[in-house]
Amino acid sequence: MAARLLKSLQPLASKSVSTPALISKRWKPTSAKYDQCLLNAPETKITTLQNGVRVATEDSGLPSCTVGLWVEAGSRYESDRTNGVANLLEHLAYRGTSTRSQADIVKDIEGIGAHLNSYTGREQTAFYAKASAQDAEKVLDVVADILQNSKFDQGDIDAERKVIHQELQEVETDLQQVILDYLHATAFQGTPLARSIYGSTKNINTLTREDLLEYRSTNLKGPRIVLAAAGGVDHEQLVRAAEKTVGTIATAYDSTEIPLVSNCRFTGSEIRHRDDSMPLAHIAMAVEGAGWNSPDRIPLLLASTVSRCRDSSCYVTA
Repeated sequence: MAARLLKSLQPLASKSVSTPALISKRWKPTSAKYDQCLLNAPETKITTLQNGVRVATEDSGLPSCTVGLWVEAGSRYESDRTNGVANLLEHLAYRGTSTRSQADIVKDIEGIGAHLNSYTGREQTAFYAKASAQDAEKVLDVVADILQNSKFDQGDIDAERKVIHQELQEVETDLQQVILDYLHATAFQGTPLARSIYGSTKNINTLTREDLLEYRSTNLKGPRIVLAAAGGVDHEQLVRAAEKTVGTIATAYDSTEIPLVSNCRFTGSEIRHRDDSMPLAHIAMAVEGAGWNSPDRIPLLLASTVSRCRDSSCYVTA
């Protein structure tokens, strides 16, 4: 039957195809002007809650959305003794909260066809979910719950230690990841940015529940959190939901001393790990660039994107 259908469509296809000259003219690459791109881009709306949490949305009218919480916290905000605590906290977030068990989290997310994810970096930690636009408030409730109310049971901590050990072994076999850790270790030597997000084997084994609670209470503050959403999201509606879910996050510190992040410096240097038994060499080079607060960061990101493109179509102009 499939063959008969394809055969019956051949005359129709042959009549509908234009000449090659017309096709190439119709699909000739064109360049959009800057103002045209701005007109086509959805407006970014930003609202700051009373506790300092910033809510940023872009409503593109799509039937789906992505909603997440980004926290200014990562391995840069750890000490040598607690290095790896942010990564362990991320793992434990899915183990259950004071209001939801692990099964409840799975049910609330998968029951509406959503997808929950997270990552830990050197300067930020994120928990986000992709879902239907109509379920934006539901996934926000789950994401906010696991960020604020994870239980950190001792049995779960011990189980996640084993998981992180396995991840660490996998990372050590990924030489592209290894050289980037080496790059940070030498470029930012003597500063918190030199640390790996996974921590050492010793730290993974010695981190305690008290370390997790202290790290969360120290870094989970309103002014250091951004609630971002894109897709089919209504800004005012999401702001009202944010006031209920993250609007009560504290802004003040329990202790009189506010923790300050250490300054990081870039050091021109070199590190080599030679292994003649390997057939390939993995090399990474870096130069000091613009920081996130610099006005040059956008041109630098654009130049980085262009330089990574190895397809000749990236350089075609009209």
